Amino acid sequence: MTLGQVLAEAARRLPTARCVVETGTAGSGRAGAGMSGAAAAETEVAAAGTGVGAAETRVGVAETLTMDVPRQDWLAALAFARDVAGCDFFDWLTAVDELDQGFAVVVHLYSIESGQHMLVRTLVPREDPVLPTATGLFRGAGWAERETHEMFGVTFDGHPGLAPLLLPEGFEGHPLRKDFPLAARAAQEWPGAREPGERQASERSRRRLVPPGVPEGWPPP
Repeated sequence: MTLGQVLAEAARRLPTARCVVETGTAGSGRAGAGMSGAAAAETEVAAAGTGVGAAETRVGVAETLTMDVPRQDWLAALAFARDVAGCDFFDWLTAVDELDQGFAVVVHLYSIESGQHMLVRTLVPREDPVLPTATGLFRGAGWAERETHEMFGVTFDGHPGLAPLLLPEGFEGHPLRKDFPLAARAAQEWPGAREPGERQASERSRRRLVPPGVPEGWPPP
Protein backbone atom coordinates (compact mmCIF):
# COMPACT_ATOMS: atom_id res chain seq x y z
CA MET A 1 0.00 0.00 0.00
CA THR A 2 1.39 3.39 -0.99
CA LEU A 3 1.59 6.31 1.41
CA GLY A 4 -1.18 8.09 -0.50
CA GLN A 5 -3.44 5.07 -0.09
CA VAL A 6 -2.65 4.95 3.64
CA LEU A 7 -3.61 8.62 4.01
CA ALA A 8 -6.85 8.06 2.09
CA GLU A 9 -7.76 5.07 4.25
CA ALA A 10 -6.92 7.01 7.41
CA ALA A 11 -9.26 9.82 6.35
CA ARG A 12 -12.02 7.29 5.72
CA ARG A 13 -11.59 5.07 8.79
CA LEU A 14 -10.32 7.60 11.35
CA PRO A 15 -11.97 10.95 10.54
CA THR A 16 -10.78 12.49 13.83
CA ALA A 17 -7.10 11.77 13.07
CA ARG A 18 -4.69 14.47 11.94
CA CYS A 19 -1.89 13.16 9.72
CA VAL A 20 1.42 14.79 8.78
CA VAL A 21 4.13 13.33 6.53
CA GLU A 22 7.79 14.17 7.13
CA THR A 23 10.75 13.12 5.00
CA GLY A 24 14.25 12.39 6.28
CA THR A 25 17.21 10.09 5.83
CA ALA A 26 16.82 6.70 7.48
CA GLY A 27 17.28 3.02 6.82
CA SER A 28 14.46 2.34 4.42
CA GLY A 29 14.62 -1.45 4.37
CA ARG A 30 14.80 -1.57 0.56
CA ALA A 31 15.74 0.82 -2.21
CA GLY A 32 12.92 3.12 -3.23
CA ALA A 33 10.80 2.50 -0.12
CA GLY A 34 9.07 5.74 0.79
CA MET A 35 10.62 7.54 -2.20
CA SER A 36 9.22 9.30 -5.20
CA GLY A 37 9.75 7.58 -8.54
CA ALA A 38 12.61 9.93 -9.46
CA ALA A 39 14.41 9.36 -6.15
CA ALA A 40 14.06 5.59 -6.51
CA ALA A 41 15.45 5.76 -10.04
CA GLU A 42 18.47 7.77 -8.86
CA THR A 43 19.11 5.18 -6.16
CA GLU A 44 19.07 2.37 -8.73
CA VAL A 45 21.47 4.25 -11.05
CA ALA A 46 23.88 4.97 -8.19
CA ALA A 47 23.74 1.36 -7.08
CA ALA A 48 24.41 0.12 -10.63
CA GLY A 49 27.50 2.31 -10.84
CA THR A 50 28.98 0.71 -7.75
CA GLY A 51 28.03 -2.86 -8.57
CA VAL A 52 25.59 -3.01 -5.65
CA GLY A 53 22.07 -4.20 -6.38
CA ALA A 54 19.30 -1.67 -5.75
CA ALA A 55 17.60 -4.11 -3.39
CA GLU A 56 20.74 -4.08 -1.21
CA THR A 57 20.82 -0.30 -0.80
CA ARG A 58 19.73 0.23 2.81
CA VAL A 59 19.86 3.99 3.30
CA GLY A 60 17.46 6.25 1.47
CA VAL A 61 14.83 8.91 1.95
CA ALA A 62 12.31 7.50 4.41
CA GLU A 63 8.93 9.11 5.06
CA THR A 64 7.43 9.14 8.53
CA LEU A 65 3.67 9.41 8.91
CA THR A 66 2.67 11.08 12.18
CA MET A 67 -0.93 10.49 13.25
CA ASP A 68 -2.50 12.46 16.13
CA VAL A 69 -5.73 11.02 17.50
CA PRO A 70 -8.00 11.62 20.50
CA ARG A 71 -7.51 9.04 23.21
CA GLN A 72 -10.82 7.31 22.50
CA ASP A 73 -9.36 6.35 19.09
CA TRP A 74 -6.00 5.18 20.49
CA LEU A 75 -6.45 1.45 19.92
CA ALA A 76 -8.22 2.00 16.59
CA ALA A 77 -5.25 4.05 15.36
CA LEU A 78 -2.75 1.39 16.45
CA ALA A 79 -4.81 -1.34 14.78
CA PHE A 80 -4.95 0.78 11.61
CA ALA A 81 -1.17 1.22 11.66
CA ARG A 82 -0.63 -2.53 12.00
CA ASP A 83 -3.34 -3.97 9.79
CA VAL A 84 -3.79 -1.31 7.11
CA ALA A 85 -0.50 0.60 6.92
CA GLY A 86 1.50 -2.59 7.47
CA CYS A 87 3.58 -1.15 10.35
CA ASP A 88 3.65 -4.37 12.32
CA PHE A 89 6.97 -3.88 14.13
CA PHE A 90 6.57 -2.22 17.56
CA ASP A 91 9.66 -0.10 18.23
CA TRP A 92 8.98 2.00 21.32
CA LEU A 93 6.37 3.80 23.41
CA THR A 94 6.94 6.75 25.72
CA ALA A 95 5.35 9.97 26.97
CA VAL A 96 6.11 13.69 27.07
CA ASP A 97 4.99 15.97 29.88
CA GLU A 98 3.18 18.83 28.13
CA LEU A 99 2.37 20.57 31.43
CA ASP A 100 -1.15 22.10 31.30
CA GLN A 101 -2.00 20.19 28.13
CA GLY A 102 -1.46 16.83 29.84
CA PHE A 103 0.76 13.99 28.69
CA ALA A 104 1.48 13.14 25.08
CA VAL A 105 1.82 9.38 24.64
CA VAL A 106 3.79 8.41 21.52
CA VAL A 107 4.32 5.07 19.76
CA HIS A 108 6.82 4.46 16.95
CA LEU A 109 5.94 1.64 14.56
CA TYR A 110 7.78 0.36 11.50
CA SER A 111 7.11 -1.77 8.44
CA ILE A 112 9.97 -4.18 7.82
CA GLU A 113 8.60 -4.94 4.35
CA SER A 114 8.18 -1.39 3.02
CA GLY A 115 10.40 0.64 5.35
CA GLN A 116 7.47 2.88 6.34
CA HIS A 117 7.83 4.69 9.69
CA MET A 118 4.75 5.73 11.65
CA LEU A 119 4.27 7.74 14.85
CA VAL A 120 0.92 7.54 16.62
CA ARG A 121 0.28 10.17 19.30
CA THR A 122 -2.46 11.12 21.69
CA LEU A 123 -2.96 13.43 24.67
CA VAL A 124 -4.27 12.37 28.07
CA PRO A 125 -5.33 14.98 30.64
CA ARG A 126 -3.11 15.52 33.66
CA GLU A 127 -5.97 14.90 36.07
CA ASP A 128 -6.96 11.61 34.39
CA PRO A 129 -3.90 10.09 32.63
CA VAL A 130 -5.48 6.82 31.50
CA LEU A 131 -5.21 4.95 28.18
CA PRO A 132 -6.24 1.42 27.17
CA THR A 133 -3.27 -0.91 26.96
CA ALA A 134 -1.79 -1.73 23.56
CA THR A 135 -0.61 -5.18 24.66
CA GLY A 136 -3.54 -6.84 22.89
CA LEU A 137 -2.16 -5.52 19.59
CA PHE A 138 1.58 -5.48 20.28
CA ARG A 139 2.92 -7.78 22.99
CA GLY A 140 6.13 -5.74 23.04
CA ALA A 141 4.21 -2.76 24.42
CA GLY A 142 4.07 -4.39 27.86
CA TRP A 143 7.51 -3.31 29.06
CA ALA A 144 7.26 0.15 27.49
CA GLU A 145 3.90 0.78 29.17
CA ARG A 146 5.34 -0.29 32.53
CA GLU A 147 8.19 2.19 32.15
CA THR A 148 5.88 4.99 31.02
CA HIS A 149 3.54 4.31 33.94
CA GLU A 150 6.47 4.39 36.36
CA MET A 151 8.13 7.52 34.97
CA PHE A 152 5.07 9.63 34.07
CA GLY A 153 2.16 8.14 36.01
CA VAL A 154 0.13 7.26 32.92
CA THR A 155 -2.10 4.26 33.62
CA PHE A 156 -2.70 1.70 30.86
CA ASP A 157 -6.07 0.15 31.53
CA GLY A 158 -6.11 -3.61 31.01
CA HIS A 159 -2.34 -4.07 31.25
CA PRO A 160 -1.54 -7.51 32.71
CA GLY A 161 0.75 -6.04 35.39
CA LEU A 162 2.01 -2.47 35.79
CA ALA A 163 4.65 -3.52 38.32
CA PRO A 164 7.71 -1.28 38.93
CA LEU A 165 10.37 -1.82 36.30
CA LEU A 166 13.27 0.57 36.99
CA LEU A 167 12.81 2.34 40.33
CA PRO A 168 13.56 0.88 43.77
CA GLU A 169 10.77 -0.43 45.96
CA GLY A 170 9.01 2.32 47.89
CA PHE A 171 9.98 5.11 45.48
CA GLU A 172 7.36 7.87 45.50
CA GLY A 173 6.47 10.04 42.54
CA HIS A 174 7.13 9.97 38.81
CA PRO A 175 10.61 11.33 38.05
CA LEU A 176 10.11 12.32 34.40
CA ARG A 177 7.23 14.66 35.17
CA LYS A 178 8.32 18.27 34.91
CA ASP A 179 6.93 19.10 38.36
CA PHE A 180 8.97 16.36 40.04
CA PRO A 181 11.45 17.96 42.51
CA LEU A 182 15.09 17.05 41.95
CA ALA A 183 15.87 16.09 45.54
CA ALA A 184 19.58 15.47 44.92
CA ARG A 185 20.08 19.11 43.94
CA ALA A 186 18.30 20.35 47.04
CA ALA A 187 20.34 18.07 49.31
CA GLN A 188 23.72 19.20 47.96
CA GLU A 189 25.29 22.60 48.52
CA TRP A 190 24.66 24.73 45.45
CA PRO A 191 27.76 26.57 44.15
CA GLY A 192 25.77 29.78 43.71
CA ALA A 193 25.34 30.09 47.48
CA ARG A 194 28.70 31.90 47.75
CA GLU A 195 31.12 33.79 45.59
CA PRO A 196 33.99 31.91 43.91
CA GLY A 197 36.93 31.58 46.31
CA GLU A 198 34.87 32.05 49.47
CA ARG A 199 35.31 29.25 52.01
CA GLN A 200 32.40 30.35 54.12
CA ALA A 201 29.17 31.89 53.01
CA SER A 202 29.37 35.67 53.14
CA GLU A 203 27.75 37.33 56.16
CA ARG A 204 26.23 40.00 53.99
CA SER A 205 22.60 39.57 53.08
CA ARG A 206 22.11 37.58 49.94
CA ARG A 207 19.00 36.07 48.43
CA ARG A 208 19.13 32.30 48.72
CA LEU A 209 19.60 30.75 45.29
CA VAL A 210 17.43 27.76 44.44
CA PRO A 211 19.10 25.09 42.27
CA PRO A 212 17.52 24.48 38.87
CA GLY A 213 14.84 21.81 39.05
CA VAL A 214 13.96 22.47 42.72
CA PRO A 215 10.64 24.29 43.31
CA GLU A 216 10.57 27.33 45.60
CA GLY A 217 9.82 26.33 49.19
CA TRP A 218 11.01 22.74 48.73
CA PRO A 219 11.75 20.79 50.83
CA PRO A 220 8.97 21.90 53.16
CA PRO A 221 10.04 23.01 56.68
